[in-house]
Amino acid sequence: MSEKKGNNKPVDLRKMIDSICKKVIEYNPKADIDLLMQAYEFGKKAHEGQLRKSGEQYFTHALVVADVLSDLKLDTDTLIAALLHDVVEDTPIELDEIRDLYGEDVALMVDGVTKISDIRSHNPETRKAENYRKLVLSIAKDPRTVLIKLADRLHNMRTVEYLATERQLSMANETKDVYAPLAHRFGLSKIKWELEDMCFKVLYPDQYFEVESNISQTRSDRENQIEEISTPLMDALEKAGVKAEIEGRPKHFWSIFNKMNNQQIGIDKIYDLLALRILVGSKVDCYHALGIVHSLFTPLPDRIKDFVASPKVNMYQSLHTTIRTPRGRNVEIQIRTHEMHERSEIGIASHWRYKEGDQKNAIDFGNMVNWLRQLMEWQEDIADPREFMESMKIDLFQDDVFVFSPRGDIFELPKGATPLDFAFEVHSEVGMKCVGAKINGRIVSLGTELKSRDTVEILTSRNASPSTSWLGIVKTSRAKHHVRRWIRSTQMDQSVKLGHDILERASRKANIPFSKDTEFIDVAQELGYTGLDMMFAAVGRGDLTAQRVLNKLHPPEKKKREKLADMGKDLYAKVMRRRVKGVRVQGMDSMMIRYARCCQPVPGDQIVGVITRGRGVSVHRTGCQNLEGPTIDDDRLIEVCWDVAEEQTFMVKIIVTAEDRKGLLADVTNAISQKGNNIHGGDFVSAKDGTAKVSFLVEVRNLNNLEKLIKAVERVSNVDKVDRFQLT
Repeated sequence: MSEKKGNNKPVDLRKMIDSICKKVIEYNPKADIDLLMQAYEFGKKAHEGQLRKSGEQYFTHALVVADVLSDLKLDTDTLIAALLHDVVEDTPIELDEIRDLYGEDVALMVDGVTKISDIRSHNPETRKAENYRKLVLSIAKDPRTVLIKLADRLHNMRTVEYLATERQLSMANETKDVYAPLAHRFGLSKIKWELEDMCFKVLYPDQYFEVESNISQTRSDRENQIEEISTPLMDALEKAGVKAEIEGRPKHFWSIFNKMNNQQIGIDKIYDLLALRILVGSKVDCYHALGIVHSLFTPLPDRIKDFVASPKVNMYQSLHTTIRTPRGRNVEIQIRTHEMHERSEIGIASHWRYKEGDQKNAIDFGNMVNWLRQLMEWQEDIADPREFMESMKIDLFQDDVFVFSPRGDIFELPKGATPLDFAFEVHSEVGMKCVGAKINGRIVSLGTELKSRDTVEILTSRNASPSTSWLGIVKTSRAKHHVRRWIRSTQMDQSVKLGHDILERASRKANIPFSKDTEFIDVAQELGYTGLDMMFAAVGRGDLTAQRVLNKLHPPEKKKREKLADMGKDLYAKVMRRRVKGVRVQGMDSMMIRYARCCQPVPGDQIVGVITRGRGVSVHRTGCQNLEGPTIDDDRLIEVCWDVAEEQTFMVKIIVTAEDRKGLLADVTNAISQKGNNIHGGDFVSAKDGTAKVSFLVEVRNLNNLEKLIKAVERVSNVDKVDRFQLT
């Protein structure tokens, strides 16, 4: 697909930074403008010569991002980080240089929005998930990072038309699925709405222009409706002594389209296109105004929501009610204070706007970001970045449902949450002892999806405990964290007991006294385990052999070692010689067949036979490098084909190259085992550069089975590549 060419129109960068500085001085006279200008000159020089797809100087983008954030009246460090947010990713400048010039806070924010360039995975989804993970971790450390990232995405979407069509669609989908919900989670509704409408325009252009046209055509009708409602309402508020401002607005396009799509109706059937907002001076006035609204117009009982008494996680506060007008139209009315309104527009940014001397806001801010920090703690045990992303989508990027406890307490949960999620939300112990649930007084299964306004009662038992099946039921990270921890703890106890029994039997067989004395403790420490139980658990899991422990305790003599080595070679030879049936030689019967060790063919491989001297026919993979040597004459090659029984298996060696880390070997062996393949041997080599090579001799049924096994291992975190063994 072609890209839209820019016009190369020159941009006055100096005029842009002067405008930003002017705004900063207005809302923060104490701001360090000299340092801001220094960052401007630094960033401009670093990006010199770079152009955007629009043809503009690349640094224009950084200035627009900073300008968006200056409209939110953010601190100088955030604006400097905005000016430099692409420097590390797109220029030779190192992060340490930014840290030296502008401090740790700025460096942390710049690093947070910088994509990870050295992810070794060839899977684009894995790379994307790892970058999301890094971003969320950075936000947990300094939430200002999300403001820069959202402003960055906002400008990219405003100029998306200059990208190729495929790239436009990709960016719009990513923005819709990740960045708009992220803006919502942090209370930045103004940015959220703009992002959603821009995505709507890219993804569904025909429907977008249809909605836009209809909204434009009904403008005069909306203005009349606003007048019909606001005039008597304002009179009533003034009589009651409530100072208020009333403003009307159409709902943003994306929400209208979603309603049309979900209800399968045309825009002419949507009667609540209009939303009215009442801004008052205090919380008391909010409730007073709500009473006045209901005295003038008929409310819809099931559409009244109190987010003032029970704010959303993103700090959003407002009273919502939907009334029916004399024309028979439904109109949503939101009632909030001016402070609540500002916070609903800019969310988390309000913390830095009102940071000085606003202790209440600081408390709200703490409540807002604690969930994110806790979430990151719960995600530490998730190795697969794609699993992490799926979990994050549930906790961050889903619509919320609001349910009640029997006492009337309100709980906010992600859409799709179950009674089990509710139980863990109430308290971890309630979740751990859960045996059943009631929704609205009726007993339901633990996997029942909760709906807003449900009243949920959890049934518990003192003797109850979680089940591994719960992982398929719970949706929230909080619930998954507790269930996983219980499973690990239970498995740990079982592994310790099993490892203890295995070692005890092995010791008895080898006539070695077995006791938990200092000798075994020393062995555990020598092998790198923090205690005996950890060593026992490793033996129980199969990560450590009993023989290795005993050899550390009583090293075998040299002859014994040689004997063991010979036995190992004989065993390997027997394994490689077994099940030689499975290949048919064209035109010959009763031929002795063996599989070449150099290329280890399996059913599904293209194969060729080589007639050997005294050892029958050696079967190789077509293309085996050892067939290209001068010793192989064409007249020794013979046509062969597979003739395999269903239960027959074959031995193949695979080589795993990865970044060395704790638990790598266990994760790889687990991936192999989960595919149902037996491991007959292995070798682990760790290099000084932090890489590791692990080889496994595995039992497979055919090429398809081998390829699925390799893919499973490639999905293990930190694995760079998996190669099939080929001896040259």
